[in-house]
Formats: sequence, structure tokens, C-alpha cells
Amino acid sequence: EDRRSRHCPYLDTINRGLKSHAYTHSVQFTHHVFLNLHTLKFYCLPDNYEIIDSSLEDITYVLKPTFTRQHISGLDKQGKLYRAYDGTTYLPGIVGLNNIKANDYANVVLQALSNVPPLRNYFLEEENYCGIRRPPGDIMFLLVQRFGELMRKLWNPRNFKAHVSPHEMLQAVVLCSKKNFQITKQGDAVDFLSWFMNALHGALGGTKKKPSSLTKVFQGSMRIFSKKLPHPDLPPEEKVALLLKEEYQEEMSDTTFLFLTLDLPTAPLYKDEKEQLIIPQVPLFNILAKFNGNTEKEYKTYKENFLKRFQLLKLPPYLIFCIKRFTKNNFFVEKNPTIVNFPITNVDLREYLTEEAQVTEKNTTYDLVANVVHDGKPTEGAYRIHVLHHGTGKWYELQDLQVTDILPQMITLSEAYIQIWKRRESEDDTTNHTGA
Repeated sequence: EDRRSRHCPYLDTINRGLKSHAYTHSVQFTHHVFLNLHTLKFYCLPDNYEIIDSSLEDITYVLKPTFTRQHISGLDKQGKLYRAYDGTTYLPGIVGLNNIKANDYANVVLQALSNVPPLRNYFLEEENYCGIRRPPGDIMFLLVQRFGELMRKLWNPRNFKAHVSPHEMLQAVVLCSKKNFQITKQGDAVDFLSWFMNALHGALGGTKKKPSSLTKVFQGSMRIFSKKLPHPDLPPEEKVALLLKEEYQEEMSDTTFLFLTLDLPTAPLYKDEKEQLIIPQVPLFNILAKFNGNTEKEYKTYKENFLKRFQLLKLPPYLIFCIKRFTKNNFFVEKNPTIVNFPITNVDLREYLTEEAQVTEKNTTYDLVANVVHDGKPTEGAYRIHVLHHGTGKWYELQDLQVTDILPQMITLSEAYIQIWKRRESEDDTTNHTGA
């Protein structure tokens, strides 16, 4: 009999006394070895003595993996396959997550973030954040703790199985989001990403002015030119008069961002001869034109309309694109099926920077490292993710527990929803992308 099957996972964290559940369980079911999940100590019940045996270390390591700095520094330099205790082989980091009921929208975001090396490295070492002080009664730090635990389990080279349960992480999400994000109800991956990044930034002690380990990785800045528009129903002469007033002159402001929203063109409803809907396509650079400083877009609020232009000031080490596929109104959600044609590597964003920023920003070329896809209907559907394994340069598709390798050219055929791009730190820094 396998040694691990004899260890009962039943836990009584309060006591092991005669009236405890653990004691009763040990007598009724003759399960004698118990593990305290907080102290990671083993006990034999009903005799109630601590078991000290080095052969049990693999069990405690799975519960609480630890990483040395030497181990962390080598994670992206090799592609060694590890064998789980159940016999399956896996690459640490390229690991499936259980879909408990309808949490794949959160799984793909957690998997994407776990494959961003500087963020991952920060959370693999608990010492980096365990000293952060939070106000009494603050529950948000639970997100930091659980995310760190999940990160270490995803990158654990000694896992029992080639997949990991995100249950504790998701329980923290439900609690900290006040049930805005659920395990049992499908959610929107972009909404979750936005909330999670901002919540994590705050829990790490970050503010609008004070950076955190998250904003150091993802935060960039942009310039917004905004011009108020007269109400469209007004007579032409009134519009002309209003446009001369100060409040209708263009204003300029600078702001930070954690991701850029890219707008898709309205999908045409053309059909071919066989009455099949034609799926439209658009090049990535067409939708990036939003940030060239010249493209104007109208934004409507309840009372007023504005015309806005955007230009980038500072590019982050890792840049997130959110492709706006869903349009919500009072009655239903519509999905835009347009396929975005994008290269996997060598996307240069210099032309979207202001003239001053083009001088100061040295490296402006990016390579794709993660691609989240939404398949199916808007309110239902399913999520999957493509991730680049930095050590091998190969791409993998993860959907819940399923992990398969995928050709880079297949990635561009999907309905991309969230993308993470890595900036090259020099012209020689061409991340190994097999087949790209």
C-alpha cells in the first residue's frame, strides 16, 4: 500500500484530546496519523504523540513548498520535466487548475500572472511580503497570502499531481470581493483582472503615489486629451457659440494604467453565399491606433459627451492588453467575435509614445507571453489560456486541468481577450519563441 494513502487528512486544529473529532475519528476508522495544517506536525492518535520521521517531509513540502534564491533564478533557464507522485510528468508553472464549478474566468488570470517572472519571483519568497503591516481587521492581506501560496504550489517541482486546486485562493477572492466574484457563477476575466490587480496593489501597501511589486511590473502612464462636445440636438449656431467657451476647449491630463483597453471595430453582419456569418479580422496595429495621439473617440456619459485622444508616456516591463469583446446594455450582453491578427514577437510600440517619451524610452519592443481566450456565448462560454514556457520557448494551452502543447501560429486564430507582453530589455533579448 502506498505510504501516502495511510495518512488521514482529517485535521483538528484545536486539540487532540479525548473529546476531539480527531480522537474519535482515529478510534472509529483506525486512521492513526494526523497532520496539523498550521504547525505541519504529525501526530499518532489515539496515543497522542508526535511523529518525527524524515520520510514524511514530502507531504509537508507539498503543503508548504519553499524556494531558494538559487532555485528561483534558474526557473526560466531550463525546461526539465518533473514526475509527480501519481506518475504523470509536468513542467512547474505549466500546471492545470481545478474548475470547481464556474471559476475558469479566475483560473486563467491567476495562471497568466503566475507566468510573469518578476511577479512570480516576488511571491515565491514569503519573506518578501510577510512583514507588510495592515490596519487591524483588514482582510485584504489574505489575498496576498493565498496568492503566494498558490504561486508556490504552481511552481512546486515535487507535486503529488500535475494539477493544483485554487480553492483557498478563490475563497479569499469571494470574501475580499464581498461576493462580487464567485466560484459557482461565471464571471468576466477582465473585470476580475482589474479588481484583483488593484486589490493586490493595495494589500501590498501600495497607494496612488506609493508603488508596489505589482505596479513596478505592470504600471505605465498615458496622456489624455479631452474635449467637451455640445449636445448634438442643439441648433448649429448654439454649438458654434459653445465651442468658443473655455469649458469646451481641449484639456490635457496624465494618468497611470495597469492595462490598456483596445476597442474592436463593430462586427459587420455580412454573410457569404452559404449564409454563413463571416468572422471579421483586424490587425493588432489598427486597434492600437487608439494611442497614436491623433485618433479621436467619442465617450458618452449620462449628461455629457467628450472627444478624447490618447498617447503613451511610459511603457511598463510587462504590458497587458484587454481586447473589448463584450458590450453590456440594460437587457443583454453582446460579444464581438472579431479575430485580432497579431504577431507573437517583435511588436514595437514606439510610434504610440509622445515625442518626449520616444527620446527617454529606450526599449519599446514586446513579445507575447500569455494569451487568454474566451470561447462561446457572452454570458456562458469558457476560458482557456496560452502561456509561453520561458525555459523551453514552447507554448502551452491550459484549460482547467488540461495542459497541451500548441503551435504558435494556432494562437493567433483564437478570440483573444487578455494578453500579456514582455518588453525586451535590449535588442539582443529575443525570448526563445519556438516556431514564431
